Amino acid sequence: MVQQKTQVVAYVRVSSVDQNLGRQLEAVGDVDRVFEEKVSGGSRVDRVALIDCIRYVREGDVVKVASMDPLARSLRDLREIVDEITGKGASVVFVKEQ
Repeated sequence: MVQQKTQVVAYVRVSSVDQNLGRQLEAVGDVDRVFEEKVSGGSRVDRVALIDCIRYVREGDVVKVASMDPLARSLRDLREIVDEITGKGASVVFVKEQ
């Protein structure tokens, strides 16, 4: 059986197309893959990169996020997203909150 390589992936988001992802990308540093989007965080349905990121991660992977804000707009939303990721056996690291 071939063992899969654990990956560190990043999720970065800004609310509008005229905003820059640079600070968040710098904060998460070197990762294996980046999921990025420029869309309001109001509805998870519109956040295709977040959906793709959650689908992509596997057991043992790490999802790095610059801070909690890009990932969720409310505590309830944050909890649901983190639960989905950790439910797959992956973990979430918030760089700013470390």
